[in-house]
Amino acid sequence: MRRDATDLFAPEQAPDLPFAAETVIAALDPLLSGARRERIESVIAARSRSVLPVLDGLIDPHNVAAVLRSADAFGVQEVHLIEGEVPFLASNRIAQGTERWVDVVRHASAHGCVTALRERGYRVYVAAMNGAVQPEDLASEARVAVVFGNEHAGVRAELSALADDTYTIPMRGFVQSLNVSVAAAITLASAMRGRRGDLSTQERLTLHARYLLSSVPRAQEIVAEHVRRLGA
Repeated sequence: MRRDATDLFAPEQAPDLPFAAETVIAALDPLLSGARRERIESVIAARSRSVLPVLDGLIDPHNVAAVLRSADAFGVQEVHLIEGEVPFLASNRIAQGTERWVDVVRHASAHGCVTALRERGYRVYVAAMNGAVQPEDLASEARVAVVFGNEHAGVRAELSALADDTYTIPMRGFVQSLNVSVAAAITLASAMRGRRGDLSTQERLTLHARYLLSSVPRAQEIVAEHVRRLGA
């Protein structure tokens, strides 16, 4: 996909809540239909931080958007981006708003990313032709981060050297590689298999408030008026 297309956006970390999560929920939750309320609650209940995709300098907005979409689809709450030579861009048409439902975390360097992940207890895997394990094996890891490399150069050498291990997607045809968006979808689906939602109570409250702010028209105005009336 061309990087000068008109529907592109830069994935960014979600802003802080404008009010306490409990206040946002009290103001907005009554405005939802029963079906929408149940949908939000079921999505949050299944959300997990035990599997993280890490994008290493991807340049195709289609691929970046597709990973965001796959993360949301499989219940993955965080997507990590390691900056490359050009800024990350994603396609609105492909992402379909899924950037609102996941957390985007940016890193300036491979070393900084791996250090931060290890401090949180993650093992870092990168794809390799002769990888040590297959995607379904990642489901047994308590916390795992999987790196997807640049479309042309792959995972940078520095990051491969920092990784804990490698994995491979078995192939039975003549082709020896997959598009990064396809590889990410296969990997996330396999790594998430059998996992339950694992967010803390406070994380669930915060996410609930965030989802409400993204679901209700003029949400911030409504919450501000709710706060004003409470104060009065």
